[in-house]
Amino acid sequence: MKKYGSLFRVKFINGLQYRAAALAGMVTQFAWGFMEIFAFAAFYRADPAAFPMEFNQLVSYIWMQQAFLALFFTWFWDSEISSAVESGQIAYELVRPMDLYGKWFCMSAANRLVRAALRCSPILIVAFIVPEPYRMTLPADFATLVLFLLSVALSLCVIVSVTMLMYVTVFHTMSLIGARYIFVTFVDFFAGGIIPLPFFPETLRKVIELSPFGAMQNMPLRIYSGNITGAGAVRGIILQIFWAAALITAGKFYMDRALRKVVVQGG
Repeated sequence: MKKYGSLFRVKFINGLQYRAAALAGMVTQFAWGFMEIFAFAAFYRADPAAFPMEFNQLVSYIWMQQAFLALFFTWFWDSEISSAVESGQIAYELVRPMDLYGKWFCMSAANRLVRAALRCSPILIVAFIVPEPYRMTLPADFATLVLFLLSVALSLCVIVSVTMLMYVTVFHTMSLIGARYIFVTFVDFFAGGIIPLPFFPETLRKVIELSPFGAMQNMPLRIYSGNITGAGAVRGIILQIFWAAALITAGKFYMDRALRKVVVQGG
């Protein structure tokens, strides 16, 4: 475990260099966050009772989503991983005394965490000082905050394990471009990245909530906003643990099968 911890730390420290990129990303996220909130506000003014989330819950959902965008959205990719396969550098990785799946998992998690760390504080500060009703609120109690933090960690594990399945496909396709666009659009939509899951039709929502998509950003954001509380939050976290374990197991199995037939190209 020490070598994986060291790899995670190195990747995290290297990511701290890109402060200008983080600043540019924050500007985009502020604009997108306000745009989403204003758009929903227009609908809520017509009939607030017609919506499955209270407006203050939705506001907290959107601001937390923007603050931790790099953690939750699948279109954040680690180009170092895919390029290693495409260029043939993977040959060096295979002779090192380190599990390749574990290494890639640590790299991907560190890459997401450092991007979120660089962006989240300014976004949260602004979200707490903007005027009502566009201001983000704190969780209802300390227990909710603890459940939220636990759910964020599990959500990160689920998201990284899902993207790992895509990274492994590079062994077969030699390019992620086509599959990546389809994958990102599909996963982010059903994970609540575009529209929160409570706004989906009830039958579809119940199915999605039991799938890996419901264990991604949907769960921590709805716990924080107060849309899911008590026993529902605990059940959601148990489901996240299940999907994290299942997807990691499936990813390791898929990689082991792929490495048995890998053909290294490049020079």
